[in-house]
Amino acid sequence: MLTSLILAAQMIQAQGSKGNYNYLDMNLKQYYFGITLAYNSSDYRPFRSKSFLESSNITGIESISGPGFNLGIVTNLKVGEDFDLRLLPTLSFAERNIQYNGNNTSGIMNTRKVESVFVEIPFHVRYKSRPYNDMRLFVIAGVKYGFDVASDSRTRQADELVKISPVDFSVESGFGAQFFFPYFIFSPEFKVSFGMNNILLYDNRLEESKVLEKILSRTFTLSFHFEG
Repeated sequence: MLTSLILAAQMIQAQGSKGNYNYLDMNLKQYYFGITLAYNSSDYRPFRSKSFLESSNITGIESISGPGFNLGIVTNLKVGEDFDLRLLPTLSFAERNIQYNGNNTSGIMNTRKVESVFVEIPFHVRYKSRPYNDMRLFVIAGVKYGFDVASDSRTRQADELVKISPVDFSVESGFGAQFFFPYFIFSPEFKVSFGMNNILLYDNRLEESKVLEKILSRTFTLSFHFEG
């Protein structure tokens, strides 16, 4: 009977150690790197100006989201047991549209299509739960700087287009989970980015620009981090 209890206690202890075996190995590292792949859906938040009420041609302004993807590098610094500082330089491909509705037959007067290639520098603080069976949950918060290297606001055709600034600053928040494997950490993550600065470059020669007071950006991102 005593032998059986000892064997049972040893099995339980072994299972407890095995439950976080990969985590214990990875947790020895003070910092580590990785890559991130992501799908994004971006749109604008247009705010109408007083001129919109006076316009006889434009009856509505809508933002239409478009798909995109990200490819980036992860740099992670551990601060204590529960916090991380993260820098994620990223190349982001995005598509966003502004649709102007009018009084014509189709109801659509014009659509401003914006295809962007952003160089982004997000900086996040991550808070992690206690590990369980080689898994941890986490939440993130931070800021992001983005520059659109494919901006068409300086092209010759830009005189006839609503101009969008290539520079954008955002605040970000999200959540996810870490799964610890023998040689790497897999972390799916969902986050939302809200632009803080007005990215509309006002042009009083264009009615499509005059009916807008400001434009803010918004992005939903589903990321897959591979770190180790």
